[in-house]
Amino acid sequence: MERDIYIAQIYDLLSDEQKDLMDLLEPLNIEARYPTVKDKLMKSLSENKCRQLIEKTEVLYLWIKARLLK
Repeated sequence: MERDIYIAQIYDLLSDEQKDLMDLLEPLNIEARYPTVKDKLMKSLSENKCRQLIEKTEVLYLWIKARLLK
């Protein structure tokens, strides 16, 4: 429970750009699990878009990891 509160506090520290990325990634994770939506999702993601998402996600991951290790 204490860790959940800490994670919620980290979310409050995110910049608007980081929060936007989280908002973009969340439905991708959910939609990818359902075959009926998966084809539509795959068509909406170009190789370039995927590379951008991976790069931004990696930066966000490192930022969050640094906060959790404090």
